[in-house]
Amino acid sequence: MVENGQRDVIDIAYDNPDRHHAGIEVLTYSALKRRLKSSVARRPSRLDFHQLLLVRGGEGTAMVDFAAHPCTPGTLLHLRPGQVQRLPTDVNGHPADLDAVLLLFTGHFPPPLPMTRDVLDAFGPVSRPLPPEEFDAFDRALTELATEYRTLRDERTTGPAPPVDAELTTALLRQLLGALLIRMARLPDPSGRPAPATPGSALHLAFRRELERSYTATRSVEDYAALLGYSPRTLTRACLTVTGRTAKQLADARVALQAQRLLAHTDLPVAAIGRALGFTEATNFGKFFTRETGRTPGDFRRAQRSTG
Repeated sequence: MVENGQRDVIDIAYDNPDRHHAGIEVLTYSALKRRLKSSVARRPSRLDFHQLLLVRGGEGTAMVDFAAHPCTPGTLLHLRPGQVQRLPTDVNGHPADLDAVLLLFTGHFPPPLPMTRDVLDAFGPVSRPLPPEEFDAFDRALTELATEYRTLRDERTTGPAPPVDAELTTALLRQLLGALLIRMARLPDPSGRPAPATPGSALHLAFRRELERSYTATRSVEDYAALLGYSPRTLTRACLTVTGRTAKQLADARVALQAQRLLAHTDLPVAAIGRALGFTEATNFGKFFTRETGRTPGDFRRAQRSTG
């Protein structure tokens, strides 16, 4: 991992220090804590890769995009590129002492399987509590990934090469990861959201992808419906079916999330943040943010600074 600091949040790009050209890494949570400087471990970070964390023991709380996610035995966390996290902490705010395994991989490493697209998209659940039988299956799958990963040899190391074909092992790791992602796709959504095959899910997903590209330009349901070739009513009905929220609510929530990120992790003036998100008047941005979050932009920023 390569750190690229901002004022508060640290951008971390994928860089495997052990297997230089591998797009995947398997390590323990303890190994990650040893790798990171204490000053980095305490600060929020934004990844440009996927991170799966399976908790085997211990307890803590992870913060992901301003939402708290308990980390207890059986918890599976999935952070996607672009999300802002704080590493799990204990009740005293210190780094949690977890027995956990981490799987890090780039967006290009998994095999191209249609059934895993929803898992890898930015809109799936962050945290899943696994029932015992599922936890055992995921634990076995990650153990097998870790075993195969250890057989890869970094070309920067010295000494005789082990009797393993790196290309074949990388292909095997890719397929094992694909199987793990398919297993994740089979899990019920913890929010009770319908499965991807539900009518309207394809339109909802297309909307979320377009929203991710265009939320700074428009929050208009009519604009998105026209881009996608549907009526606003059809688009809203699809979003309600899949998420329980209207298309307008989803658009507003995405803009509010970006506003929170910018307020918490940059020193940009409030008015500049509003303009960056499509608001021509600072007062309109302030009213919007207060309606969405229950706090004024200034109050939210001060609260984030006091807990940082």
